Amino acid sequence: MAKRIELDAPNVSEIEKEYLCKSIDSGFVSTFGPQVPEFENRFAKYIGTGKAVSIQSGTAAIHIALFESGIGKGDEVIVPSLTFVATINPILYAGANPVIVDVDPETWNIDPDEIQRAVTKKTKAIIPVHLYGNPCHMDALGQIAKEHGLSMIEDATESLGATYRKKQTGTFGDFGCFSFNGNKLITTGGGGMVAGKNDESLDHIKFLVNQARNESEDDYHPEVGFNYRMTNIEAALGLAQLEKIDMFLSKKRKFNQIYREELKDINFIRFQEEYMNAESSCWMSCVIFKKKIDISGLQKKLKENGIPTRRVFIPVVEFPPYKRYKFADHKNSCHIYENSLCLPSSTLNSEDDIYYVCRTLKRNIL
Repeated sequence: MAKRIELDAPNVSEIEKEYLCKSIDSGFVSTFGPQVPEFENRFAKYIGTGKAVSIQSGTAAIHIALFESGIGKGDEVIVPSLTFVATINPILYAGANPVIVDVDPETWNIDPDEIQRAVTKKTKAIIPVHLYGNPCHMDALGQIAKEHGLSMIEDATESLGATYRKKQTGTFGDFGCFSFNGNKLITTGGGGMVAGKNDESLDHIKFLVNQARNESEDDYHPEVGFNYRMTNIEAALGLAQLEKIDMFLSKKRKFNQIYREELKDINFIRFQEEYMNAESSCWMSCVIFKKKIDISGLQKKLKENGIPTRRVFIPVVEFPPYKRYKFADHKNSCHIYENSLCLPSSTLNSEDDIYYVCRTLKRNIL
């Protein structure tokens, strides 16, 4: 039986079983236990920040960051159209209005010029998304945020390990939000993390995600909180995954390098490009076709050869709940969606698997 090629499946093995058994044997399986703070501390050290707070999901991370930033009814938050809906929904949870702008056609990330055009007196924050692990232009975004007095909440849910000027994504803004969903670079099954520049704000988030519960005062609740806590079992899985993160990153980047090298002679294939001083985590390797290709037909042919693929995100302005928040046109986002494809990027794959994907892709488009 041929080896199965994976699109974005998690890479878990014996070390994860060991950590999970340790958590279960300790009796700490829910939201309290020693592995939660250990995971937070080790994660913060990895990304190079002072403190991080574990949380239920990447979506919850963005929501709590908006809440802590004071974003609420009537406020505007600028976001890119080429992203997963989990970037947009927390803005609506907060009662604010997303202002959805187009992306740069080469990097596929939020266009700084479009942000400048979209800023109004109601604008309170920017949420840049480091799409598929590719860092945004953080110099330009930082300057815009400073110029207009805006909060910046980084959606780094896909970009753990990516860097801009050798600094990790998720550490530039007021808050950085990470995801450990099953398909991310490292996984806790679900879960996420919030990092930030202000320790007091992070301490407050830690308080809020535990239902704003003051245990030292007979479980007194002085504020409305959230049930956004990570479990000890999830943290145990995260600790095991952190031990392999450098290997995961190395494989992702190697796969991307193979794709680029093997497909470089096909003049109608291009890749997401990086800004100067940026290094992608290559969470997903994606191609864009510069001539008309039947994407659905190509996917079917690849699937027949054991190769799973996925379309690039549909621009969120195409979905009914978000059309009203569209700013100007979204021709770049639409063009990227219509002509692009995500290729197998799971670290369960081997380099030989990636070479096979390249051979099969070429055979079906040339």
